[in-house]
Amino acid sequence: MARVPAAALHVLAEVMNPIRNAPRILTRRCRDRLARRDRPPSAVPELAARPRPWSRAAGLVAVVLLGAWLGLLVVGNVRVPVGPMDTTMTLRPSLAGGTKINVSPLGALQLDSHVAPVRLDVNVDQLDPARAQALVDHPERLSGLQDEVAQDVEHGTLDLAVRSCVAVVTGATALGLAVYRRPRRALAAGGLALTLLVASGGTAYATWNPDSVLEPKFSGLLSSAPSLVGNARSIVTEFDVYQKELARLVTNVTKLYDVTSTLPAYQPDPTTIRVLHVSDIHLNPASWKIIGSLVRQYKVNVIVDSGDTMDHGTAAENGFLDPVEDLGAPYVWVRGNHDSRGTQEYLKRLKNAHVLDDGHARTVAGLRFAGMGDPQYTPDRSEADGAEASQEMAGARLASALRDQSAAGTPVDVAVIHEPSAAREVDGDVPLVLSGHLHHQDMEVMKYGTRLRVEGSTGGSGLRAVEGKYPDPIQASILYFDRDTRRLQAWDEIELGGLGLTTAEVSRHLPKENQPGATPSPSPTGPSPSGSGPSRTAPGSPAPSPP
Repeated sequence: MARVPAAALHVLAEVMNPIRNAPRILTRRCRDRLARRDRPPSAVPELAARPRPWSRAAGLVAVVLLGAWLGLLVVGNVRVPVGPMDTTMTLRPSLAGGTKINVSPLGALQLDSHVAPVRLDVNVDQLDPARAQALVDHPERLSGLQDEVAQDVEHGTLDLAVRSCVAVVTGATALGLAVYRRPRRALAAGGLALTLLVASGGTAYATWNPDSVLEPKFSGLLSSAPSLVGNARSIVTEFDVYQKELARLVTNVTKLYDVTSTLPAYQPDPTTIRVLHVSDIHLNPASWKIIGSLVRQYKVNVIVDSGDTMDHGTAAENGFLDPVEDLGAPYVWVRGNHDSRGTQEYLKRLKNAHVLDDGHARTVAGLRFAGMGDPQYTPDRSEADGAEASQEMAGARLASALRDQSAAGTPVDVAVIHEPSAAREVDGDVPLVLSGHLHHQDMEVMKYGTRLRVEGSTGGSGLRAVEGKYPDPIQASILYFDRDTRRLQAWDEIELGGLGLTTAEVSRHLPKENQPGATPSPSPTGPSPSGSGPSRTAPGSPAPSPP
């Protein structure tokens, strides 16, 4: 027999071993497979934990808000012709709500029209020459302009609401699809955006204040303010619906733009007395230019300065008072704690100046004024012993003089004294008392019915303007009186940016008794100084006729 080589036997073994082991391998695999199938579910490894529901909700809300905002930015505005003006109406996210009307280049005015997370922006883009010329050629059309503007505003608002809904839903849906890549989540984002917009609209409707146009806040060019808001008497007596007031505003803006036309210029109401209240000038030479400009623009009848015109009251400062003669209106003045007796004597010699002291009364521009100089003279801003008692005593002396005037049949309409603490002593003896000293504006009705008006610093605190982090503003106010009753009807608070700033803001205010729907309240009365006997005469009540 022939011998098989060893190498061949080795190869043959390598081939046969897998064949011989195949049944055992197949049996082991089947057994492992059956074991895995019979293993309990708890033995399966846990998958990664799912995200928390609140985090997914927060992400969805963020997508909705961002998408809605982007949608409003891209397509959420409408161009609306309002009378002769081309305007653009837009909804913008806002924490305070309200309405902002931009009248380029005059500035802007803000109305507290509603409280909602959206603000209505109205941009007056330009005056359409053809429509404006038609008004100039046919002035009789001005009588129907209010109704036309009201309809334009109504149609524009409806168009803006529809377009805003489309913009918000489209923006939120598109961003949701880009982020989640699932149509269902994208549609959920669009639905949530629409719900939020509808809820915001409902909140705005529930809090809508149609009378907000009566007390607008202006910014921009100061010269436009009185022409835009109209005269004080019409603001007080001609209360109308919001759309008609807005229409009147647009009508006046048309007159401002078309300065070369034959439209009538703005004229002050002849039955209104306009008083410019200034205080605490503190040697700021820019104040005279501002006062002169306000006198011309507002057709002021009389200026009232409640003191601290000077800084140290020295004779070297007296020349600072010389511009008083050329301001264009009578200048009524009382002494402040920075004004000396020498200052007072110098001012008495100037024409156009009326100095009030010791309770003496003067009739100027149809109003009867009485005042008391400040008992303190503290140019170094110190406070002497007994300062508070001396202020109260000065106020009591003024109150006594006011009662004497009423008893004589010549009641005082406006009292003037520098320190507010002294002014409180005349409560119940005069309808209105003017003061300053505090360098900020304030208005309040005291216990017995006298209205206290505290003026800010018309000099921006003078050199003290640079002492703080921000410069103090320059403040003044225009007070509107009815010429027949000599009672306050409205007032405009004017604030100019302080040293180095160029901002201007005007806001109109109405006494509560002159606001829409108000009913005249009974005149308050208070006890006599002795605490017994007849009550004080209420401010503004008719005095007995002279014998």
